[in-house]
Amino acid sequence: MAQQIVLPIKDSNVLKMVQDTLLDSFRAGRRNYTVFQVGKATLLRVSDVMTLKKSDVYNPDGSVKNTAFIHDKKTGKANTLYLKPVQQDLLKYHDWLVQENINSDWLFPSTAHSDRHITEKQFYKVMARVGDLLGINYLGTHTMRKTGAYRVYTQSNCNIGLVMHLLNHSSEAMTLAYLGLDQASTESMLDQIDFG
Repeated sequence: MAQQIVLPIKDSNVLKMVQDTLLDSFRAGRRNYTVFQVGKATLLRVSDVMTLKKSDVYNPDGSVKNTAFIHDKKTGKANTLYLKPVQQDLLKYHDWLVQENINSDWLFPSTAHSDRHITEKQFYKVMARVGDLLGINYLGTHTMRKTGAYRVYTQSNCNIGLVMHLLNHSSEAMTLAYLGLDQASTESMLDQIDFG
């Protein structure tokens, strides 16, 4: 099977459709939506999103921590997550967990076995289903990290250093490749520049 190409969602209307579909088309829609929102705002790899503990992001009283401290599974590097951009989503999610009577140490527990977290494979199926429902062929488990990275890049005046730091990458080249800023998009950006 050909490796599926996962691209960032660049269009805000498409992003909204993906978010609505995640929320409304699944029994655990609130969880699936929150996985996506957290992945997008923290720019974590999906493996690190899945293994977040409730205690990483919530204080004992259910309020959301300002920052979470984790170690990236893939690289072992320490990572500080700024949670304020998803504070409202996490508060709503906390209410949902209480309402559904889901007690788990994991932030994103499996609905079948709350003592386990949702797996990448399960979340891949969720994203594939959203893609099918919306007729979008570039969604995958890395969509949220790529979308977050792309949005930070475009809205921070193309601050590649910031994006590189958020992705915990060790080189700008890696980050540019990750953003999908290949030759074609480089050329279209250069077309906009007045070289005088």
